[in-house]
Amino acid sequence: MLRAFPSAVIENLQPLIDGGRYPIKRVTGEDLVVEADIFKEGHDVVAAALKWRMVGETRWHETPMKLIDNDRWRGACTLYENAIYEYSVEAWIDAFTGWQHEFSTKFKAGVTPLRSEALEGAALIEEAAGRAHDPHDAKRLCEIAEAVRTKVPAEVDQLVHSGEIEVLMATYPDRAGATQWAPPPRVVVDRLEARTAAWYEFFPRSAEGSGERGSKLRDCLPRVEYAKAMGFNVIYFPPIHPIGSTNRKGRNNSVLSQPDDPGVPYAIGNRHLGLPNGGGHKDIDPALGALEDFAWLEEEVRKRGLEIALDFAINCSPDHPYVVEHPEWFYARPDGTIKFAENPPKKYEDIYPLNFRCQNWPELWAEMKSIILFWVERGVRIFRVDNPHTKPVPFWEYLISGVREEFPDTIFLSEAFTRPTMMKVLAKAGFTQSYTYFTWRNYKQELIDYFSELTQTEMREYFRGNLWPNTPDILPPFLQNGGRPAFMIRVVLAATLSSAYGIYSGFELCENAALPGREEYLDSEKYQFKERDWDAPGNIKEFIARLNTIRRQNRALQFYDNLRFYNADNGAILFYGKTTPAREDIVFVVVNLDPFRRQNSMIDVPIELFAQNEGEPYQVHDLLDDSRYTWYGRRNYVELDPLTRPAHIFRLRRFDGALVAR
Repeated sequence: MLRAFPSAVIENLQPLIDGGRYPIKRVTGEDLVVEADIFKEGHDVVAAALKWRMVGETRWHETPMKLIDNDRWRGACTLYENAIYEYSVEAWIDAFTGWQHEFSTKFKAGVTPLRSEALEGAALIEEAAGRAHDPHDAKRLCEIAEAVRTKVPAEVDQLVHSGEIEVLMATYPDRAGATQWAPPPRVVVDRLEARTAAWYEFFPRSAEGSGERGSKLRDCLPRVEYAKAMGFNVIYFPPIHPIGSTNRKGRNNSVLSQPDDPGVPYAIGNRHLGLPNGGGHKDIDPALGALEDFAWLEEEVRKRGLEIALDFAINCSPDHPYVVEHPEWFYARPDGTIKFAENPPKKYEDIYPLNFRCQNWPELWAEMKSIILFWVERGVRIFRVDNPHTKPVPFWEYLISGVREEFPDTIFLSEAFTRPTMMKVLAKAGFTQSYTYFTWRNYKQELIDYFSELTQTEMREYFRGNLWPNTPDILPPFLQNGGRPAFMIRVVLAATLSSAYGIYSGFELCENAALPGREEYLDSEKYQFKERDWDAPGNIKEFIARLNTIRRQNRALQFYDNLRFYNADNGAILFYGKTTPAREDIVFVVVNLDPFRRQNSMIDVPIELFAQNEGEPYQVHDLLDDSRYTWYGRRNYVELDPLTRPAHIFRLRRFDGALVAR
């Protein structure tokens, strides 16, 4: 027969993703706040604790939970290590607090003599003394128990509310019949850069901006310095591996290439080049240099306080060594030839897709993981993954968990512009960050709706949006048609709506020449060397640098799920803000979403956030252009000209000298 059975009910634990099937996400130094409905039958008092530990540890850490209202309890802890944790909630009957309340109620009501009640309390205290592992505490509990037995009710009531006994009884509770939530959910704790980062993407072969010849890895340092000067801290390279010769694409995706066409970096692999690792994903394109050159560049980038992110594209050219070494890894036609990649109506004659459900899939999966580990061992800790939605989700669970088990500081960015359900499950399966639909969200209500979903629903627990206004594949109509103001508008939104964002090179130069009727760049550098004047007139480099400085200097912009939208009367004006948890840093952003016209609006400032009274003046400081305005109360006026000032980023100061935001 069981000596004890679970004494409480624990329901509706939050956060909890798919019943605990997938972990939630946090970064080092971030709080984990857990809530649950906790109750039991009758009138007994319950107590509860939040418990947590790193996976593999045997001992739990814990902190008391507090009753919020209506059986809803909350507890919080801070997670400091870049590791995987598990957490749980435990609840039990708090017999002493129940007795304490009963005794006090009867005493105040004049019930006498309370002799039996005092003996019951003394027995509870003596039992706690028996559980005490500190001899001093055990002795003190016995002394208090004796006092409760012998003193008059008034003295007993005063004694048991003294604070000392409450602390001691809470330290040594009777948890023999405790209820614990099981199995414990998990939380992946990443390093800070998983939440807060600014990415700059460029093709190494175009680093010098020459349209006639390609650059090498050792020519990239000036472009790294260029990105650093704009405030970016992640340098993202498209694939830098050997490019196939068979069916090589020409300019603008032409199926006919010229002898001097460099090919598409995503058509990976050339076994005919005599490279040290066979010419596949573990080699460098000889046109860029060698592995030694990459090692030099990685070290130089790291010396400057930046990181390199590599593109993990699981594509194979017809010349990849896998084609001859493992033909069974590919899709075969009835005639035995290998299928090239297709996404109708698009055809990729220069790429063979791998079959992740082939008969020998365990060997294929292990080989893919070995590619990541190869580059991790060479200093790379960030990977942007190309089209992960075309590979099985269990494969990504296997690869990411396997890599992070050995290198927990590794970051994976999912480039999956696909169905929402697939984007979500990839994030649940382990991807640290995810591309979003931001690229196509231009209007006020769709921005509010989309980012409210990302940051204010359950998605915030596992999905971190990394915002890109452009990519080598995507030049949205807003940028094609809106001119320089459109580029400023979109980068302000990207840099302030999320704590992680990136741009593809040329954005800062407002490049917007597109293929007619397409969302694609004309003369895309996916197919050719790109000629650029890195100081072209009309660039917005200084504007971007100012944005990134503001992000670094204001902690509120370094959080992801603290985004809140506020009212602006004009449908072309978007008004939102971010605050730190303690509200010591509050930033408000106002953006004109119209790249063609000056717009004005009354906005409703949430003055309650900074304890401002209606009608009292306060100063707003625009961090973008250093202008200052005196505002009063909640309703205030803004006017934004997209040609000169498409946005405000405000920090606030009260006239009593108190710094509200910053």
